[in-house]
Amino acid sequence: MTLKFMLWLLALMLKRARNRKARFREQLEQIGGLDWGIATEDLSIARHYRMNHRSIESATGLPVDLDLELRFQDVASAVSVLRRPTPTTFRNALMEGTLRVVGDSRDLDRLQRLFKHLR
Repeated sequence: MTLKFMLWLLALMLKRARNRKARFREQLEQIGGLDWGIATEDLSIARHYRMNHRSIESATGLPVDLDLELRFQDVASAVSVLRRPTPTTFRNALMEGTLRVVGDSRDLDRLQRLFKHLR
């Protein structure tokens, strides 16, 4: 599965969770929304997500006003982490240096709590 397709599919999964899962909406409302993005270090592939309890928007590219950016070393490392987006895989990628977090690490924790509702 290509990274571009995975990021597009992630947008659909987030929208579906917002529409179908009350707990997902409650957590989004508690955190007040989250603007974040995923990209490779060279920015050849990038997508951002603007989320709040009313809507989730997604588009290509990384605007400069995001709360959190997840920058992966390359496409392969991004795909391996995003296939299983658990706190352990994120932590391992950070320790190995294949993932760089730009922004507040508390936003990463908030994002991981929201990812739990995507299943």
